[in-house]
Amino acid sequence: MIDRETIPARVVRVLFLGLWLVITIFPLYWIIITSFKTPGAIFSYPLTYWPEVFSFENYIGLFEKAQFGTYIGNSLLVATVAATLATLISMLSAYVLARFEFRSKGLLLMAFLVTQMIPAFIALGPLYLMMVNLGLVDNKMGLMLIYIAVCIPFSTIMLRGFFANVPDALEEAAMIDGLSRLGALFKVIVPVMKPGIVAAFIFNFVNCWNELFLSVTLMNRDSNKTIPTALNGFISSFNIDWGSMSAAAVLTILPTMLLFAFASRYIVQGLTAGAVKG
Repeated sequence: MIDRETIPARVVRVLFLGLWLVITIFPLYWIIITSFKTPGAIFSYPLTYWPEVFSFENYIGLFEKAQFGTYIGNSLLVATVAATLATLISMLSAYVLARFEFRSKGLLLMAFLVTQMIPAFIALGPLYLMMVNLGLVDNKMGLMLIYIAVCIPFSTIMLRGFFANVPDALEEAAMIDGLSRLGALFKVIVPVMKPGIVAAFIFNFVNCWNELFLSVTLMNRDSNKTIPTALNGFISSFNIDWGSMSAAAVLTILPTMLLFAFASRYIVQGLTAGAVKG
């Protein structure tokens, strides 16, 4: 196929993409340089787009005053456990939906899709009352259970598409060789669909890591708060601690950036493989 794009059109496309890249990256850049400015330099006029003196005061203050290490530990624990269990449960439910036919299958899939259309804050009241009755308010286990329930529908739909692309013959051959259905699933099918599982886990982890409404509603003690709740704490009625908030935002973004960087290959493979056949 001959490329008929003219030079002016190519220049316009490159300029547009370059402008879009600058607009997209600038907020992240501004957060990073703000985190390295002293409190006085943050509000200096005219604005400085590069710190005259790099200061780690904001980062040191996070761990000395705000117990940010505790918040990071809580977020890592909650997000990792919730994402792992949600991915495992979703993998089993997606396998059933992809391999078996039963009467309420279409209704169940529709229910999964409908849950993705409902804003999370609508369910805050009922969820809070339920957690109060169960004695799980201000409890990391309670937050994990809700995160697992929230992540399962999307992960199930995502992994079902991936299961549908794995040939039935592969599983049948394993069962003929003596493996049970579960044995064939975990020893044969799961290694084949590793990219899809990794992609589902990453999306679950990021959703749990960044979630705010539920964590703010359910977590009261500093020893149980997660990072989004801590970031929300830097905003008061009359003031915003921009330096500490910027430093906390940088530390919050780093784990997810590293996760996507190391697993980007699996994400692309998982999404493309799961999108071919439903």
